[in-house]
Amino acid sequence: MSEKVGMRGRLETPVESRFRIDWDAEALARSSERVARFLGTGRYLAIQTIIVIVWIALNIFVVALRWDPYPFILLNLAFSTQAAYAAPLILLAQNRQDNRDRVALEEDRMRAAQTKADTEFLARELAALRIAVGEVATRDYLRRELEEMKEILDRIEGAGNLKPRRKKSSGRKQGPAPVSPPVADD
Repeated sequence: MSEKVGMRGRLETPVESRFRIDWDAEALARSSERVARFLGTGRYLAIQTIIVIVWIALNIFVVALRWDPYPFILLNLAFSTQAAYAAPLILLAQNRQDNRDRVALEEDRMRAAQTKADTEFLARELAALRIAVGEVATRDYLRRELEEMKEILDRIEGAGNLKPRRKKSSGRKQGPAPVSPPVADD
């Protein structure tokens, strides 16, 4: 008993068939999709309608060729055979399309998750930049500070010469002009 198990492998391993047929499942699936796609076209419907009309006309009007008399049993058998093959082919094509849709949906989900993560990252970076810019001195701020420094230097310079200088108005309200100390006459 153990020799049989050893030769075959494990008990759950199926025995290989002596009649092994190598066939490409993907090629069969692609061809079945082509057939299923053709079965859903107007061209197929027109061809089938023409064949049925010719079949019935030949079996009714041409007495010598009546291979399928009035209840048209052979025609019904042909339709049944066609339906027996068409239904599984269409189902196979739909299953393959479902698999493609599932893969595409998963890729879309991953892409959407990555886009969301990127957007959240950029939003955090933008918020950090706004905070940083709020703390950074801008050109206008520096220009205003330099103007105020010049005014202070001019006042100091003016106090040292005892001659007040008039500045052009910068549009800002200035405080009272500095008062120079009285000069005593000796």
